[in-house]
Amino acid sequence: MSQSQKVRIGFERRGIDLAVDAILPIRQVKPSDQCFGKYRAVLASIKAIGLVEPIVVYPNKGAKGTFLLLDGHLRLKAIRELGHTTAPCLISTEDDAFTYNDKVNRLSLIQEHKMIMKALEGGVTEEQIAQALDLDVRKIVEGKNLLDGLHAEAIQILKDKPITARALNILKQVKALRQIEMAQLMVSGSNFTFAYARALLVGTSQENLVKPDEPKKVKGLTAVEISRMEKEMESLERDFRIFQDQFGQNTLHLGAAQRYVRKLLENGKVKKFLQQRHPEILEELLEVAALEAL
Repeated sequence: MSQSQKVRIGFERRGIDLAVDAILPIRQVKPSDQCFGKYRAVLASIKAIGLVEPIVVYPNKGAKGTFLLLDGHLRLKAIRELGHTTAPCLISTEDDAFTYNDKVNRLSLIQEHKMIMKALEGGVTEEQIAQALDLDVRKIVEGKNLLDGLHAEAIQILKDKPITARALNILKQVKALRQIEMAQLMVSGSNFTFAYARALLVGTSQENLVKPDEPKKVKGLTAVEISRMEKEMESLERDFRIFQDQFGQNTLHLGAAQRYVRKLLENGKVKKFLQQRHPEILEELLEVAALEAL
């Protein structure tokens, strides 16, 4: 690997404790912000176990001895509220605040559940976890059964997806094979809401329910409407799977066609002919050639 191809280190090799007053936020966290609920959890966590993830800063060229805060606004606010005078920091070598927010990896509900269960197995009490996460201890106790009744393959499919506890409870009402089908449909449609899970439940035949002898009950729908929706959902799922199976082949064909169009337009004579005789076709072909993704 040549010198120009080497990846540069994004931070100084050692962390440093900086005075809180020397760190300058580039935005303010207000009670009206959507993230303020998360802030209360960050505050509780720092209070219970200390700061786990260092704050990321960049030297402020406009004022020596001060640093711009790139990542960690909630942590800095919590540290200040708790009365700390210093904070552990990483010094970034680039003035880039976008990447931290764009590339952040949120924990899914299932991942969070597994972390809590691992902590419990390690001897941490429900009270300690509730205190660190700013949650009611009853939620920790009740959440221990979050994945009970779910098939392992369905859990694997949804493990890193933003599915809610209510949606997972819907999956528990159907048998294992149907759970896997519903999980796959949710991933394919990028829809993990309770409403969509309930719609898939309505489209599930009685024989695929955990309790097939009990009729499905959906608030606001009569038995006749549920039966009609079940048939419509079965038809929609069937059509969706057909289109899904054809998608890969169609994408391959479109990719080959696009490459051919690009090659064709590289020919000056062809492009000139189209420009003179069929400008509207040339315009369409240029749009196809310019597409980055099909």
